[in-house]
This record gives sequence, structure tokens and C-alpha cells, in this order.
Amino acid sequence: MENSSAAPATRDTAAGAPSGAGHGELHAVVLATGPELYAAVADALTGDGPALLPIDPALPEARRAALLDALRPHAIRTADGVRRLSGAAPVMKDTALVIATSGSTGTPKGVELSRHALTASARATLDRISAAPGDRWLCCLPTSHIAGLQVLTRSVVAGTEPVLHERFDPAAVTATGAAHVSMVPTQLRRLLDQGADPSVFATIVLGGAPASPGLLEEARAAGARVVTTYGMSETCGGCVYDGVPLDGVRVELRGLEPGAPVPADGVGRIVLGGPALFTGYRLDPDLTAATRDADWFRTSDLGRFDGGRLRVLGRVDDVINTGGEKVVAGEVARVLSGHPAVADVVVVGREDREWGQRVTAVVVPCDPAAPPTLAGLRAHVRDRLPAAAAPRELDLVPEIPLLPSGKPDRTALIRG
Repeated sequence: MENSSAAPATRDTAAGAPSGAGHGELHAVVLATGPELYAAVADALTGDGPALLPIDPALPEARRAALLDALRPHAIRTADGVRRLSGAAPVMKDTALVIATSGSTGTPKGVELSRHALTASARATLDRISAAPGDRWLCCLPTSHIAGLQVLTRSVVAGTEPVLHERFDPAAVTATGAAHVSMVPTQLRRLLDQGADPSVFATIVLGGAPASPGLLEEARAAGARVVTTYGMSETCGGCVYDGVPLDGVRVELRGLEPGAPVPADGVGRIVLGGPALFTGYRLDPDLTAATRDADWFRTSDLGRFDGGRLRVLGRVDDVINTGGEKVVAGEVARVLSGHPAVADVVVVGREDREWGQRVTAVVVPCDPAAPPTLAGLRAHVRDRLPAAAAPRELDLVPEIPLLPSGKPDRTALIRG
């Protein structure tokens, strides 16, 4: 396993492991997915160890330094040991994990998650999927992100040893004997393309990005038991499964601005409540106050209820203003994903002199030799959504660029 050390030299104060966990301490851990990281997570969840800030060992040195400066841990742990750092700040009460988010485009922010929130989320998942005693989880997602860390948390709560894969290998994941696995849609797509049997898993928990209806249909036809999830770091990962909140989770739709009513079309900002909510953003009380109160977290996502189930349409800031009309990018992508020539799709708004923004469909074709046409996609959308939602640009790509979390890299897609 590859491990690396990366504490900025100006912040190192002493070599060697600190004595004791340290009340309220935060330790950055730069460890590959493996038993050492799993043991550290288990200690953080039980209170026998410090709170953890997991960092991807492959993160560039400059970005890692920025992360440490912004989130101010007390120590950094690598394969070479533990080093104390200066300028540290304590975590909030009962914090077990701090998840770094939005670090690729700006100043990193840290989501503080308590032991209570993490274990409540894990128990609710185990109950929802009817996990049996002794069931093992396979972790093949990055453990610097909440999805991978929740696989470890569920294992701790279930009292089982997880199967730990440092990287996703379609040929290897189905041979582990694990009962449950968390994946992103791209991984499931690769699994099916390799001809692997997804029915070996009792449950495939699918999240990180929207899954196309075609992918879900194909996986289920192959015998997969797929559960789609919606959530984020601030909710300890997935908190709505197949459109239905986990036990204890509350979902409301509200107007886009505080106090505003939900529009007549029923599309509103998703607001979440329940025991799995984060405590706050590390060292940023203003951002914490702007997004949550004692009971609720105001997400940046749009949704509507269909038959009592939550349908997530996209992010509030992904609404495309084209010619004075507002178009929800996620809703257009959902419609386009049902086109028979589309294997994968993301919809973005690109700057346009005439329209302000133009609706752009970035498409991976099912058959590169016979890709869909812009005219055909426009007609497909116009049959199902208002005319303004029809894409004005088609960008054919071999694959959708992804962030390390498995989500589409929307910034790269907007740039084109």
C-alpha cells in the first residue's frame, strides 16, 4: 500500500506518536484503505481514539497543505507514524469524523460528524436493507469521502470485518464473498460491461450521482438488488433510499429563498432533518448558521415528490437560465438518459451571447459509430418537457469526467 507524509514543514512541531487520544483532538490520517485505517475509524467511533480527518494519499502536496492549513488538525498520521502540528483547534463535542469537501475549486470546508450521527445513519441503513447478522461489507470506494467511510462505519456497527479494496476492480469485487457493497453508477456500469454477476451481492447501495433508468433496468435484469440513495457528507451519506427517507430522517421541500413558498410546479429546495445531520462546518460558524438550525439542513438540491417518493432533480445552482426561462439541468438529464442511443449524460449550462446560457447535453453514446443527433435529442426532450429544456448543444464524449468522489466534474463539463 502506498502511504505518504505531507505535513507542511512550517507546521511540524515534534516527531513521534502523541500519548493518549486527546479530548477534542483531530488527527489527519493519510492512509490507504486497509486494516490500519479501519481500526482508526473504529476507535474514533467508540471514543477510544481522536476524531479523524481522512485524506487521500494521492492528493497533491499543495492541496494537502491547503487542507491542513484550513482545517487545523492537531496531528498527521501516515505510514511513517504520527507528527504533531502547530496551530490546531479542537473539534466540536462528540465529533468522530471531519469530511473535507469542495476542496478542488476553493478553500476546503470540513463537515464535522458526531459518533451519534454516524452510528444512527449506519443502523438505519442496516435496518432498511435487512442486513443479516454476520453480513460483511465490501469497501471499494475512496475512504477520504463519506460513502467509503460509511461502509467502514456500518461494519463497526454491525460487528463485522469489512472486505477492503484499495481500488475498484470489476473482476475482483464479485469474488469477495461480501454480502453488501456501496458503488457509484460508473462502477456499476463497468461491472456490467465486464460481464460480472451483480447478483452475488445481497444489496448494491448505489449513490454519489444519479443513475440512469437504463442502467438500473439492466442491473436488475441481471439479478442485482440495487438500492438508489440520496445524501451528502452533511447527512452522513445516503439518507433517502429509493426515494423514501431512512427511519428518523425527515424531508421537506421549501422555497429557494428562506421563507419563500414552494413554486406552483412543486419543485422546491430539499431540506433534511433527523439524527444523521452534521454538527457544523469546522471553524465556520457563519456557514453553519446559514445552512442549518437545530432541526434542519438546507441543502443545495432541488426536488419534488412523485407518488410520495422524493425525486432529486439537481442542484439549485445547476438551474440554467436560458432566454429568461429556468431549466432544471438534472430533469433534462433524466429525460435524455431514457433515449435509446444515450449510455450516459450530464446536462450543463454554458455561456451564450444570445441566450445567456445554452442547455448543453454532454453525452456518452451507446454506439460511438451511431451516436444520437442533436435534432433527435431535442425532439425527445420536447415531447416530455417545456421547449426551453431542449438542448441547444450536443457534446459527444467517450466518458464523463469524474471527481474522486465519483460525481461528474461539472466545472470541467461547463468549460467544455
